Amino acid sequence: MTLDPIGPLNVSFEFFPPKTPEMEEALWRTVRRLEPLNPAFVSVTYGAGGSTRERTHATVKRLVEETRLKPAAHLTCVAATREEVDAVARDYWDAGVRHIVALRGDSQVPGAPYQPHPGGYDYAVDLVAGLKKIADFEISVAAYPEVHPDATSAEADLDNLKRKIDAGATRAITQFFFDNDVYFRFLDRVLAAGITVPVLPGIIPVSNFRQIVKFAAATGATIPASMARHFEGLDDDPETRKLVAVTVAAEQVRGLAAAGVKDFHFYTLNRADLCFALCHLLGLRAA
Repeated sequence: MTLDPIGPLNVSFEFFPPKTPEMEEALWRTVRRLEPLNPAFVSVTYGAGGSTRERTHATVKRLVEETRLKPAAHLTCVAATREEVDAVARDYWDAGVRHIVALRGDSQVPGAPYQPHPGGYDYAVDLVAGLKKIADFEISVAAYPEVHPDATSAEADLDNLKRKIDAGATRAITQFFFDNDVYFRFLDRVLAAGITVPVLPGIIPVSNFRQIVKFAAATGATIPASMARHFEGLDDDPETRKLVAVTVAAEQVRGLAAAGVKDFHFYTLNRADLCFALCHLLGLRAA
């Protein structure tokens, strides 16, 4: 089942900062399991409304100090002035972090419309421009193949992506999707808009279908009816659910790789097993 890709493939992984000592142990088991795959980078998220800022910083700095991974720290516009965000960015640079994932961020009040912080960066494009004034960061930004939920139209969403790239972003990472045609149609529109930076497909292995349904509702991602059928009746059967998850995700990544995709970004949910299996199927081996 292993692919024989033409040329090298690159993978990257997303982690989230732990909330408890048990979650901390789980995260670092995941880090150690995936580190030998030599990912291009690993990103560390902020929580909703910037709620995990300090834990994000601590996790990123530990990655710098204790691993050979290249961490990319998430930064958002939420709940901070420009001066506060700039100070965080300078602290990252001084710690050896050269890659930032620049995001608008979500409202601090769940379900409420996003409101820029007074004195802060209004949107991701403003944050990208601000970061480029501080240092020559490598900057990744978000892209939405199925349109950001707050966008007024697909055209406006694509224009926003282009403005982020023009402001200095070096790549885009997509929200997760499950239909590869959605990604390929989006790439066609991206190229037509004059965007030439890499647009990495964001892949999330579905270990918990109910959880993914919630994620998809919040992000505007579509879940195919066939996927719902695959996971039907498995709520209390985690072992079978894991096997189905690998099968579904393997079909997706194999389809992308067969069409020439060379870069993959995996949302790990701080679990190594499914992502490690997918990388193995892509032909990647521990160094």
